[in-house]
Order: sequence, then structure tokens, then C-alpha cells
Amino acid sequence: MYDRIQQSFDKQGIMKTIGAQLEEVQQGQVKITCRFSEDLTQHNGFFHAGVLTTIVDSACGYAALTTMPENANVFTVEFKVNFMKPANTDQLVAIGKVLQTGKTLTICEGYVYDQKEEKLIAKMTATMIAIQS
Repeated sequence: MYDRIQQSFDKQGIMKTIGAQLEEVQQGQVKITCRFSEDLTQHNGFFHAGVLTTIVDSACGYAALTTMPENANVFTVEFKVNFMKPANTDQLVAIGKVLQTGKTLTICEGYVYDQKEEKLIAKMTATMIAIQS
């Protein structure tokens, strides 16, 4: 399962661009991290919301993929993100978790924390769809 997710992750140009790393893969849960860089900031010097959204969307998508058949691809159908506080941290930690898996749709929650996983910075609710290859 880890190899399948890692191979897909390695194909994502955006993950290379922002320097994100796949940290953990479990059945129904994936963790992705991203180290701070001034290239990833907004006007106040915090991580840009787009970076948070990008890594937590991927964490949710890959968490969903862990529950899908080998011949399936995963795509995001929709998501909602709540930003709780400015992302003033040396590293983002995004954790995607599957709440419910259906035949076609999978519902996930995602969380973005600071580097110590103590402060919740953002929360995502997402729907993923399985497309057979």
C-alpha cells in the first residue's frame, strides 16, 4: 500500500515544487509534511493558504486511495477548508483520514498542524471519487 501511494505522490509536480514529503501511510490515513520556505508565504510571511490546502487535499486523497481497489484512481469532488489561525510554523503537518468509504465516493477529514502537531491550523472536509483505470 505504501509503495502504491509513494509512486503516485512522486508523480505530483506540485509536491516537488513546494517540497512536500510523504511521511506516513496507513489504511485510511496519510500524513504529508512541508517545510517552511519564503517562497511559500503570503504577504505577512506565513505559509500561504494555498499550500495548506494543497497538502491537506493530497493527504485526504491518498487516505481515500488506501481504501480503494488496486485499479482505482482518486480525484477530489469537493472540499471545504476552515483556517483556524495563521500558519506561523517551521513545518506544516497535514493528516488526511477517511470517515466513510462508499462504492464510489469516500468522505474524508483533513487536519493541518504546526510542526509539533499541537496547534490546529486548518481543517478540511472532502469528498473523493474512485475512478477505475
